[in-house]
Amino acid sequence: MDDRHISRRALVLGGTMAAAWASSPLQALAAGTAATALPPKIEALIARMTVEEKAGQLTIMAAAWAGGSATALNPAGAAASFDGQLADVRAGRLAGVFNGNGAAMAQRMQTTAMRESRLKIPLIFAADIIHGFRTVFPVPLAEAGSFDPDLARRTARAAGAEAAAAGIDWTFAPMVDIARDQRWGRGVEGAGEDVYLGRMMARARVEGFQGTRGLAAADAVAACAKHFAAYGAGEAGLDYNSVDISERTLRDVYFPPFQAALAAGVPTVMAAFNEISGVPATANDWLLTQVLRREWGFGGLVVSDYTGDEELIAHGFAADAREATRLAFLAGVDMSMQSGFYIKHLPDLVGTGEVPMARLDQAVRRVLALKVSLGLFDDPFRRIDPRREKTQVRTRKTLALAREAGSRSIVMLKNAGDLLPLPRSGKRVALIGPFAQGRHDLIGPWNVYGTDADAVDLATGVREIVADPRAVTVVDGSGIEAALPGGIAAAVAAANAADVAILAVGESQRMSGEAQSRSDIVIPAAQLQLVEAVVATGKPVVVLLSTGRGLALSGAVLEASSLLVTWFLGSEAGRSIADVLFGVVAPSARLPVSFPHATGQQPYHYAHKSTGRPNGPGPLAEYKAHYREFANDAAFPFGHGLTFGKISYSNLDTGGGRLTAEAGLTLSATVTNSGRRAADEVVQLYIQDVVASVTQPVRALKGFRRIALKPGEARVVTFTLTRSDLLFIGRDLIATVEPGQFRVWIAPSAQAEGIAGTITLV
Repeated sequence: MDDRHISRRALVLGGTMAAAWASSPLQALAAGTAATALPPKIEALIARMTVEEKAGQLTIMAAAWAGGSATALNPAGAAASFDGQLADVRAGRLAGVFNGNGAAMAQRMQTTAMRESRLKIPLIFAADIIHGFRTVFPVPLAEAGSFDPDLARRTARAAGAEAAAAGIDWTFAPMVDIARDQRWGRGVEGAGEDVYLGRMMARARVEGFQGTRGLAAADAVAACAKHFAAYGAGEAGLDYNSVDISERTLRDVYFPPFQAALAAGVPTVMAAFNEISGVPATANDWLLTQVLRREWGFGGLVVSDYTGDEELIAHGFAADAREATRLAFLAGVDMSMQSGFYIKHLPDLVGTGEVPMARLDQAVRRVLALKVSLGLFDDPFRRIDPRREKTQVRTRKTLALAREAGSRSIVMLKNAGDLLPLPRSGKRVALIGPFAQGRHDLIGPWNVYGTDADAVDLATGVREIVADPRAVTVVDGSGIEAALPGGIAAAVAAANAADVAILAVGESQRMSGEAQSRSDIVIPAAQLQLVEAVVATGKPVVVLLSTGRGLALSGAVLEASSLLVTWFLGSEAGRSIADVLFGVVAPSARLPVSFPHATGQQPYHYAHKSTGRPNGPGPLAEYKAHYREFANDAAFPFGHGLTFGKISYSNLDTGGGRLTAEAGLTLSATVTNSGRRAADEVVQLYIQDVVASVTQPVRALKGFRRIALKPGEARVVTFTLTRSDLLFIGRDLIATVEPGQFRVWIAPSAQAEGIAGTITLV
């Protein structure tokens, strides 16, 4: 039985790799990846480059002339100056910069490169375009809740086109890390806890950023799949923390979204900050060379994360900057971000023979190949156009898309008594809470160029949609993490004077994102006191949750009549929320992460194992796998979300129930809307491998369909299962499938029974 953590042999490859390169550099080069065919003029250019100029092509730095909030997110460094960076461009010491200040900055830098540098190699301009440029779309986790890859493709396309109009060639997105611990702050940048949904969204976002006309198109940007790998698996949900998981889990859970991104044509991959079983990803030869290049055949560029190579020293993996450079570079990191280590130390390492020239040339070819594919050698200024930057951002079309994406990302968890949708006239509305008004906490974390100042807040969105804006009263009630003097009394008075109270509570956008791990994933105490006081008035209450993660909800929040997860929805946030509250758009999103009963359940995900002592349905039993307080399940599970309709599932057809290796099996069910309102339902297919040589999850998502149902309408929804859908990583760490029984569910969530049956793989 070969059931193990990352093998010792795999890990020691990092230590023996330098010797392998030194003893047989050409052989190691050939094994690493197939050579990329470059135009003869580019090969001639490489032949003319000095070692220092080659190292310069492997160095990217934060722009000294930074744009938007870039300085706060990724500071350029105390010593950085724009004149200094121009000098580096002239000397061939810089491949490009990231998070810069638009077309004017790019034009000056590119002009310097093309007129004043010796070899006139064009610069590449990169940026963190995570969920929008100037038009900001919902945070990626929220958008994943739409269960609509085409929507993600469209928003990424719009974001890429806006960024390209400002001179950007390359985005450090999408983040495709699976996140199963809601304490981790960066889950907000990804697609949640599920592998299948993660794969779909990874592919869609890569295709969106890069467009359909090739990377050389003026409105295309190169995508970057990050963070390779298992960054979302840090112990205790702590950002940057150690990861110690089995190779099987890597291959089953954390690798597939990267493989989907590669299949979609992503040309770059970013190494992760974390270590895996004692070896930092940035210096992990097994990960970056054995898996990524030799197994998967990736021929593109690997870039470090921000100072990732420098952090090998703090990890205790490298003694100093020179050793960190050697370890990262030989492991497979082609380009160093921000540390400056490669330009400082690679020339000497090549000179002493510790790094072969063949490896240096290999990395340079990958950088230049990316620049060639982006069309930069044909026209270095193809994306640098100040006029386009002014006219092709925040257009009517992109703002309409932001509003659509926002409304389709809102998840309705509860709607007792059909309180929603609210009428647009005839009701007095009290908007209460720290997120009820004001241009703050709207666009969400990790946006460099957008701003809350340009976004629409909730109060504005509601006043625009109701017949009489004077019927809307707005009070803060509390701060985000602290009480306001007289705040609760004012909120109670407003609720008592209204027909319905809308409470906008939750997290600030600073509570999610990088370096924002939380030890307790709850609504802050000051806001909970506000909710309790307003609910106690007895008035109908709608709770809106601003959040970038799954939250543990309790108390009066759960007593509200209606409960919606409104995330951080971007430029049109207030209008998107108002559209759902007042029935202009029906809620259709589903949770991309499980909302636990309590923080102590973390890490929790629906696709867990049964254990040898599952509790099963019904009351909690002694000596079974559950907590003292509740079952091993979610308060609101992955896939859950309500509509304005009344949805039921019936008539499962398993197509004979026998699946062969040669043909797929068609499954179907009837989905009916017996309600009085139209509904968009997300129909989900789950399976469980009942008996296998490696234990399998209690459920695993294998497909979903979005369907529109009129009142009273019924539709038959079909799925096709194939042998490949049943694959798992076997004992030999190779994907396999075994004959036997499989349970199947066509259901509205990962915990709902829906309609269930059994099939057999023969």
